[in-house]
Amino acid sequence: MSHNISSLGYYLRVFATLLILTAATVGAAFIDFGAFSTPIAMTIAMTKGLLVVLFFMHVWHSKKLTWLFAAAGFLWLVILIGMTFGDIVSRGWQGQPAL
Repeated sequence: MSHNISSLGYYLRVFATLLILTAATVGAAFIDFGAFSTPIAMTIAMTKGLLVVLFFMHVWHSKKLTWLFAAAGFLWLVILIGMTFGDIVSRGWQGQPAL
């Protein structure tokens, strides 16, 4: 089994991208996007997670079966986040005072 050995520059570029995305997260926290604030923050966070999975966990150079399981885990995360957002949106009745 051959292993793909990546250079230090490869990891430094990914790390720099993660730092830029972290700065984008902090910048987005100071700007009011209204209802889009949470989806923007979650998109940036999921992009950072995807970079970590692909490059630091070496999925990018792995076999197709590893890709399948990584994609299944990521899909499950999307499903859970979608269900959480659906629950939050449907709770409009809780903000009203009881009679």
